[in-house]
Amino acid sequence: MTAIHILNGPNLNRLGKREPDIYGSTTLADIEAMCREAAGDTAVIFRQSNSERELIEWCHEAADEAAGVIINPAAFTFTSMAIMDALKMLPCPLIELHISNIHRREPMYHNSLVSGVATAVIAGLGARGYRHAVWAMLDLIGDR
Repeated sequence: MTAIHILNGPNLNRLGKREPDIYGSTTLADIEAMCREAAGDTAVIFRQSNSERELIEWCHEAADEAAGVIINPAAFTFTSMAIMDALKMLPCPLIELHISNIHRREPMYHNSLVSGVATAVIAGLGARGYRHAVWAMLDLIGDR
């Protein structure tokens, strides 16, 4: 089995400092450690970028080698047709993940371009949603 790729979009490197009332106090480093623990013996490639171009390149790489992809595209969820198109190329399961429940937020956060190509969506569980996403991905990979 190849690795689970966990991709994080813009501003998630500021978790723990950015709007803790919405995103909590957990840092991205804490989330990475949580994901690696949840994955057990399965390899994890964990990345974050504020660059749309870099996220697209990582989606292309994942299309060639990932067992599954978990992505929190952050603001690109609602704006990037290019990331959506790159995710369409994945031959593996894809979980779209959001720390907050985007459907309880302002209307501009309600229309995800990624949801239509994702295998599943997890939103509103806070940072613990990453752990659940890894467990769900392990189940999806096991079902293949």
